Amino acid sequence: MTKFYEKKSYKWEVLLLLWMAYLLNQGDRQVFNTVLPAIREALNLTDTSVGLIATIFNLFYAAMVPVGGWAGDRFSRKWVTTISILFWSVATMFTGLATSFFWLIVLRSVATGGGEAFFGPANYSLLGQYHTDTRARAMSIHQTAYYIGVILAGWLAGLIADKMGWKYSFIIFGAVGIFWGILMIFRLKDKPEETPVEEKAPVKEDKPGFFDGFKTVFSTPTSLMLTIGFSGLIFVITGYMTWVPAFLQEEFGQSQAAAGFNSMFWTYAAAFVGILIAGSLSDRLAGKNHKIRMLLQAIGLLGGALFLFLMGGHPALWVLYLSFAGWGFFRAFFDANTYAVLYDVTPPRLHASCSSAMIMTGFAVGALAPVILGALKESKGSLSATFPILAVIWVVCSALMFIVSIISYQKDYNKNHISHEQN
Repeated sequence: MTKFYEKKSYKWEVLLLLWMAYLLNQGDRQVFNTVLPAIREALNLTDTSVGLIATIFNLFYAAMVPVGGWAGDRFSRKWVTTISILFWSVATMFTGLATSFFWLIVLRSVATGGGEAFFGPANYSLLGQYHTDTRARAMSIHQTAYYIGVILAGWLAGLIADKMGWKYSFIIFGAVGIFWGILMIFRLKDKPEETPVEEKAPVKEDKPGFFDGFKTVFSTPTSLMLTIGFSGLIFVITGYMTWVPAFLQEEFGQSQAAAGFNSMFWTYAAAFVGILIAGSLSDRLAGKNHKIRMLLQAIGLLGGALFLFLMGGHPALWVLYLSFAGWGFFRAFFDANTYAVLYDVTPPRLHASCSSAMIMTGFAVGALAPVILGALKESKGSLSATFPILAVIWVVCSALMFIVSIISYQKDYNKNHISHEQN
């Protein structure tokens, strides 16, 4: 009798399980951003101090994600992923009980950030193992969980905070994560190793070293440039997601629920459409020209930068919403191709480790955004003045990615695939 995880259709159940886990992962992060003004008022904090909480979260996440990548390549990816969701969900629940700045740092930045660091590398690697010929499509569908998660969390966390208080937003989201983690224990399975029939004795491959992923990413021009572009992407996204809900509450007088919804809905509804278009377009065109994936990312950053410029100044609310949507649509062209590009130019045995190297670098850079924008907001009196600065960052990254895609992508792709075939 065929076991459920050996069926051909099981790879789509894996996608569903990881999709929901990723939705909870991103939703959990957005809870803090949505109720940030309420936390600031309840605990008598400044803009800089609440920005520091988000910054320490991202720094600790960045510091721990290489350990998560190493664990994902050496141990069961099913258990690394499952334990991660259970750990961060428990930490999220206890964040709702925090009574001081110190305990927010411990529970939000250290415990929650550390737990989430183990999820990303193992999650993407496990999904990539099950989806080979459907990888780009699966990755694009998987990414929609991010968009739906932040929209749902932005609205629902604000609604819960308005009705019951900000503490319950953390408690409820954490409880849902615990439930899903328990379900994954029973339904998620590691992909069995495939051994050729004619092979008499299996070849034992050395386990990846802790720094192997870093060496590969930083010595390969295409993956190095991808990491730089990813860092610019994360810096802007982290700053945006941390402060825009507060911006709508303070500048336009919106409630927590309305600000949480509007700051995320227009952006990620457009991104949802954008990533499905970008994923399909990338797969179709990359079959003829592999570097098209990174070219699409460069176009995405450039298009997104134009809408960041529009957010500057003090635009009418409808112009702001239009800018949110345009920014989200174009950033999806980067998201749809991130792991497809990385896996094109790095060996399969190091995918989790290489993912962690890229993620660590991106979040180490992005961690600076909340506190920098918080300080600029205090000095300038408004977040509006920071949007053009964020736009310039994306323009520079776009230009660099365009150049590297033309010069290095095909060379790195060929080198990786020749090396893999020889092994």
